[in-house]
Amino acid sequence: MDVKDGYGNVLAKGDSVMVIKDLKVKGTSVTLKQGTKIKNIRLTDNEDEIECSTDKVKGLVLKTEFLKKV
Repeated sequence: MDVKDGYGNVLAKGDSVMVIKDLKVKGTSVTLKQGTKIKNIRLTDNEDEIECSTDKVKGLVLKTEFLKKV
């Protein structure tokens, strides 16, 4: 299973990605701004999602269509 970002680049465990669109995080008042860098991603069983943590929110699951490999 190949997990790809919004630009078609293949993602692997431990990669760093950047958010390409402002994203509101459900259940919190936090918004991930465009350009936020996220390090050390983890792949899930779903090829359209990754797990990650940021400084503000731990245990996020993000759609890969909103990410760009750095």
